[in-house]
Amino acid sequence: MQQTKSEYSTYLPQDISGKSVIITGGTTGIGRTTAILLAGQGANVLVIGEDPAHLSDTMNSVVHEELEGSLTGLTADLATEEGIARLFSAVDKQFDKLDIFINNAALAFQGVQSGSYQDWQKVINTNLLGYIACTHEALSRMKKYKEGHIVNVGSMSADVREKDSSVYVATKSGIQGFSESLRKEVNELGIKVSLIEPGAVGTDMQPVSPEDQREKEKNLEMLTAEDIAAAILYIVSQPKRCDVVDIKIRPHLQLI
Repeated sequence: MQQTKSEYSTYLPQDISGKSVIITGGTTGIGRTTAILLAGQGANVLVIGEDPAHLSDTMNSVVHEELEGSLTGLTADLATEEGIARLFSAVDKQFDKLDIFINNAALAFQGVQSGSYQDWQKVINTNLLGYIACTHEALSRMKKYKEGHIVNVGSMSADVREKDSSVYVATKSGIQGFSESLRKEVNELGIKVSLIEPGAVGTDMQPVSPEDQREKEKNLEMLTAEDIAAAILYIVSQPKRCDVVDIKIRPHLQLI
């Protein structure tokens, strides 16, 4: 039997206009690109970054009159309790309801033979404990509505576990395990959990120059931040019946 246009529309991505979205690490790289994309699609997006210069640059990079939604931001160090409290104080002032929370803030780091206790603590607090603490706060605001969506941005490093990156790998492996268990914990509350694990992406976290990144992108050896932002838009615009549990995205020629 031939489907009508209205029946076919149930398979199309859902409108995210008016949705309230929080993106940590939202002033650079994947977070920034995702924020601009979602705000352009009608969402009301609040981004959090640690560097005031990056925040200012993000706010100045868009013509707000051309956004279908809105884009606002604040600075906070999400490696600290104070920073997380500052974030959610702003959330409660700006939004009556929290629809989507994207954990994305992360620091690059090498292996355990580098750095000091304070260095490792900062990375773990940002990359893993920050995700856990922000999720706790986000859930407390989502549960009363029996809906919401947590999106955790991880890394293919959780699977590849490359040499000389053991501290970073530990945090990304933690995010992978946290996301899987969390989904089972909160899905009966009506809350979705999705994990996205990119491969090499051309951002400021890469140890190569922007020029080399563009060359790798051209040669299909590196993704762009836009690739990951598009995947996140796909994840958050699925109908309520559909959970995107995890997505792994790698450059075409990245074989490991």
